[in-house]
Amino acid sequence: MTLPEKPDPASAISRAIRAKRDRKTGIIDDIASLEASLMADIEAFDLDGAERQARREEITSGPAGMSDPSLVFPEIVPTGGQRHAARAGAGEAEQSDPDSDGGSLLDRLRQQAESVQREHHNALAEHTTINEAIDQALKHLFFYLHDFVQQLNIVKPAIPRDYPLLERYVLNQITWQEGFADYRTQSQSAGALVELVIFSYRLIGAGLPVIERDGPLVERFRTTLFDYGLPFTCKEFKNERSYVERAEFHINSEISVSARWRADFAKGVLLLETRNLERLGSAVYTIRPQAVDHPLFEAFGRLVLGQPNQFRELANRS
Repeated sequence: MTLPEKPDPASAISRAIRAKRDRKTGIIDDIASLEASLMADIEAFDLDGAERQARREEITSGPAGMSDPSLVFPEIVPTGGQRHAARAGAGEAEQSDPDSDGGSLLDRLRQQAESVQREHHNALAEHTTINEAIDQALKHLFFYLHDFVQQLNIVKPAIPRDYPLLERYVLNQITWQEGFADYRTQSQSAGALVELVIFSYRLIGAGLPVIERDGPLVERFRTTLFDYGLPFTCKEFKNERSYVERAEFHINSEISVSARWRADFAKGVLLLETRNLERLGSAVYTIRPQAVDHPLFEAFGRLVLGQPNQFRELANRS
């Protein structure tokens, strides 16, 4: 009979140590494998894609009318290169579908905008040129009138002109008394261009007799004298009911004359507004700035002095 062999303690210990090492190595290998797998999952995880997927699921499960799974918001292109590519694709699509006239809508709008800007620029340039011409004309006019009136204030010439007032009453034997010339400019913000030249003077004539007017003619004649700017005094005669039956007018033979050369920049012309210049009353002349020159100044001076002149012909030049 053969007895069983006794286990060798040394061998058993060796096997136990070997087994422990094998298990530890296997666990380490398993941990390393798991860690590598997790890292791969993390690297492969698409956060943007997850957000888009969550948004899709939210839209799909949202309120009525928003449950269509095909309804997807457009994706935002994150990189500049892809945006340029998208624009290039849109441009190719736009060029591939031109309008019947061969140009895109945006091209036509650009052309129209350029045309409008060109017209505005040309109109502004023309308007500026006209305004500067008016400014220069008024400056030259003021220099002439300023010198002109200084000489007249010294000479005080007789003015051979009659000013009819009524059918039997005429202001005549007129003599120059005093005059002055002045000008006014725009504000600095508006361009500081000369916009007005004022020329005014006073004349003295022979005395008029007392003029009587009756009934309703009293007030009418009083209004006429106010309109002409003639100084006067009035003595009224009333009846028992305080009604003015007649009145006596004592008129001073002093005539105030004015000539206002005003710029009309909107229309590109000058307006000469006169009062009591050639006759009692008002008159208006429209003059182009190109016609304002030295011959016109000389003709206006002769008109003021009651001498033969061609002022109207020169003022009407285009």
